[in-house]
Amino acid sequence: MAENYFARYLPLLLHAMVAAIIAVAMVLLSHLVGQHKANRVKMSPYECGMQPVGDVRGRFSVKFYLVAMVFILFDVEAIFIYPWAILMRELKMFGFWEMALYIAIVLVGFLYVYKKGVLDWNRPVRNEAL
Repeated sequence: MAENYFARYLPLLLHAMVAAIIAVAMVLLSHLVGQHKANRVKMSPYECGMQPVGDVRGRFSVKFYLVAMVFILFDVEAIFIYPWAILMRELKMFGFWEMALYIAIVLVGFLYVYKKGVLDWNRPVRNEAL
């Protein structure tokens, strides 16, 4: 049985090897066949259709990170709600009340974030050091 066990994974290994060979071949052919004529326009930095200005080590606003964390939290919420929706009939009322409690906790967190002004990007920043 041990011989057949690993033999079942041979097609998967073969598929992975073929995919890796194709990927490496594409990169190598692109490098060998493609034209490499560097000029000033090609070598200039470019991002999102805007010419870069200022120092590349500029600081981001803390609001950017806060919104990113809130986005991740709500993605995790969706990950928990989807399987619950699939199994809702099997879980009966216990599952319903558990999810209601979970959504209530998430809503409390959302209200906290809203009251702190994390989602309000147009609010002027006040200087608390003065």
